[in-house]
Amino acid sequence: MNEIILNVEGMMCGGCEKRIENALNEIKEIKKVKANHEEGTVKIESKKEVNMDNVKEKIENLGFKVK
Repeated sequence: MNEIILNVEGMMCGGCEKRIENALNEIKEIKKVKANHEEGTVKIESKKEVNMDNVKEKIENLGFKVK
């Protein structure tokens, strides 16, 4: 199992977390996503290699910034 933790700016509430989680759950390689607006992190678990450009693009298309 691969684990990736991204620092994401702009999340303000649980709704922001859900928007990111829902968007990233559309990527078939991703097994689990947990966003935390208080810490400014998105934790991704996957069984296979994930295209990080795709992940960043999905997050940034929602109006957030991946650091």
